[in-house]
Amino acid sequence: MSDAAAIPATRPPAGLWLRLRQGSALPVLAVLLFILVVWYLGAVKLNAPQVRDAYERAGRAEWTTPELVADTLSMERPVLPAPHQVLDGLNKMVLQVNVSSRRSLVYHAWVTLESALVGFLFGTLLGIGLAVAIIHVASLERALMPWIIASQTIPILAIAPMIVVVLGSLGLVGLLPKAVISAYLCFFPVTIGMVKGLTSPETIQLDLMRTYSASTAQTLRLLRLPASLPFLFASLKVAISLAVVGAIVGELPTGAQAGLGARLLAGSYYGQTVQIWSALIVAAVLAGSCVGLVGLVQRGLNRRLGGAA
Repeated sequence: MSDAAAIPATRPPAGLWLRLRQGSALPVLAVLLFILVVWYLGAVKLNAPQVRDAYERAGRAEWTTPELVADTLSMERPVLPAPHQVLDGLNKMVLQVNVSSRRSLVYHAWVTLESALVGFLFGTLLGIGLAVAIIHVASLERALMPWIIASQTIPILAIAPMIVVVLGSLGLVGLLPKAVISAYLCFFPVTIGMVKGLTSPETIQLDLMRTYSASTAQTLRLLRLPASLPFLFASLKVAISLAVVGAIVGELPTGAQAGLGARLLAGSYYGQTVQIWSALIVAAVLAGSCVGLVGLVQRGLNRRLGGAA
């Protein structure tokens, strides 16, 4: 009886371990652990010269390796802040301040998100419009596609100040220049993805629509657009992350007082590396959340259309 009672108690851990191995949690945790180890080693390596210099200036001739490591991980302005320093910075700038305060990274993330979403909307509409035009007018593919591709070869750091200056001379400042930069970055994946998606129906399906005497608009609405949805959402996930990048880049040449780009710029001016890394982490979380939201919309739409979630 005791042996039989002991068997169920040993099965759940084995089942949990099996689920971890088969799922994505264990690989993600392993990669995270590797990143943390490399991050800590890099912090010690990069901060050690400054600590040694401080020892020499203080006339301290003898020190131990554990003391050196501890001091490299507790510098006020490190070259590379350790993970626990970044977490402490996030705690101070996210949890311990009011979200409406200019010291709050949540406030700055919202400012950046506004520009990113407006740019994402403009870029998505532009990309879909170009894709629809390209598949219906054969000459436009030869005329536009080379320019669309060439537009992405220009470094955004070079073109962003030009956009800000040109729009500023027209009296357009604030959110709009940043949104234009975001739209410039995110229209490209949407255009390419939608061209591929709108041309994905097979010839037999297009012939069937012609058999039913469907107009071009009906073929677009009933066949091409539904077929393009997987391509569209894959492109939107790329585009929304690029929109966040574009909004941050757009804040750099404007001397903005708000936004994650402004926090990055202020941190670089005053050597506040913890602030820089905290803003980078918040920017990554913001972009990841936006991509996740697009994925939720995709799954919801798939369920509504009767597809697999």
